Amino acid sequence: MPLNAARRRMMVDTQVRPSDVTSFPIIDAMLNVPRERFVPAGLRDAAYAEEDLPLAPGRAILAPRTFAKMLGELELRPDSAVLEIASGLGYGSAVLARLAGFVAAVEDDADLAAQSQETLSELGIDNVAVMTGPLAQGAAESGPYDAIIIEGAIERFPEGLDAQLRDGGRVAAIFIEGALGIVRIGYKHHGSISWRYAFNAGAPALPGFDAAKAFTL
Repeated sequence: MPLNAARRRMMVDTQVRPSDVTSFPIIDAMLNVPRERFVPAGLRDAAYAEEDLPLAPGRAILAPRTFAKMLGELELRPDSAVLEIASGLGYGSAVLARLAGFVAAVEDDADLAAQSQETLSELGIDNVAVMTGPLAQGAAESGPYDAIIIEGAIERFPEGLDAQLRDGGRVAAIFIEGALGIVRIGYKHHGSISWRYAFNAGAPALPGFDAAKAFTL
C-alpha cells in the first residue's frame, strides 16, 4: 500500500472510527481524499496528525476527528447542497464533494482560495464552487442550503447565514465559550434554528463572528 494511503487508513482507524463515526460514505471519503495535497508544503509529513494544522495566521485545517464528527452530525445526502465556511486549502471541500451534490466553499483569503481551486481542479473535483468573500456573509446567491459547516470557531452565528439554511436543514459550528470550544448542531424548523450540544473541540477564531459587546458606562 502506498505510504499516504497507509496514513489515511491509520487516520481513519485510530482517529475517526474510535470517535463513533460509522457512516460508510464519510469513512470512504476520508480514505480516498489525499489530505496531504491540502496542507502547506512544509506540513505534508504531518497531514494526518491528530490535531489542527495551521494554514495561515488564525486559520487551520480541522483535526480529522473534529471534522469527521461534524460531518456525521449533518447527515448529508448525495443530492445535498452544502455551504462550507472557511474552506481554507480545500480539504473539507474535497471530502464534502464526495458526500453531497454541490458545495459552495467560501474563503476570505484570496491566496488560500486560489490554491484550493487549483488543487480541486487537478483532482477533477467539479461540484465545488470556491468563492472569495467575507466569511460571515456566506453565499446567498447559491442557496438555500441543506447544510452549513463552519470550519473554525465562532462566538455567534449571524442572521445572514441563518437565512441561507433551508427549513429542515442542519448547521455544524464550533462555538467559543471561555477557554472551551463546543461543537453545536443547529436544526432549522419553521424559520428558526435550535441548537444542541454535540462534543468539545477547539479551532482558531474566525473573523466576523464576534458576539455583540455589551455597552457599559
